[in-house]
Amino acid sequence: MTSAVVHPAAIGGGTSAGGSRVATAGLDLTHGVVLYLEAISVSFDGFKALNKLSLSIDAGELRCVIGPNGAGKTTMMDVITGKTRPDAGTAFFGQTIDLTKLSESQIAHAGIGRKFQKPTIFVRHTVFENLELSMKADKRVRKTLFAKLSPSERDAIDETLKLIRLKEESDKVAGLLSHGQKQWLEIGMLLMQEPRLLLLDEPVAGMSDEETERTAELFLSLAGKHSLVVVEHDMAFIEKIARKVTVLHEGSVIAEGPMEQVQNDPKVVEVYLGR
Repeated sequence: MTSAVVHPAAIGGGTSAGGSRVATAGLDLTHGVVLYLEAISVSFDGFKALNKLSLSIDAGELRCVIGPNGAGKTTMMDVITGKTRPDAGTAFFGQTIDLTKLSESQIAHAGIGRKFQKPTIFVRHTVFENLELSMKADKRVRKTLFAKLSPSERDAIDETLKLIRLKEESDKVAGLLSHGQKQWLEIGMLLMQEPRLLLLDEPVAGMSDEETERTAELFLSLAGKHSLVVVEHDMAFIEKIARKVTVLHEGSVIAEGPMEQVQNDPKVVEVYLGR
């Protein structure tokens, strides 16, 4: 069973390709859906990376997306973040923010954060400084790293340090962290931007079993306050966190539902899990 997408009730409210102001506070979640993709198609030199892909993500949902290599998972995230423009279809953040008309930076400012597989952190700065540099603030006001932080800003960094379990490492140079800790730090850096939707690409690749377990706990704690889309090949990890799973194949959704249902779907067994 593929996902049914309810088209946004209002189109084009308050944002445009040339506009630089996209307020997260203006995110319209009237119908409880944070992301709509409808009939998205993308071709590269004749190859259809996405083929009329449709799905919707509820506000506060933790959605897992799986599929074999070449299924379209990365291209889907590229469309959501503005890196790739679809040839056809619609992509809305909430009811009114048309993602196809915004730049990558505008989409990030609107409240969509993306974590790539390889951590991108400031390796020569401390963990605390990494979070400070990532704070959602007017960069024209915060001209230097060591500008005085307000009590509320310090509290925000402190809460994030606790959440990502790096409180004891706050003064450590980020380059000295373990692989898993670097992944958590990058997630923390995204959280400092106050995103409404987090896109997480293979977040546990290369992690130890203990780090993987902690990451599962972190994602489950984030769901509700944030919406999460997790793309991952580690099926044991998916089973730990999955509430609803979407399976992609050849650029389209071929199955969607609880993990057990998806695992027993004949199409899924044929194209992915049974390989």
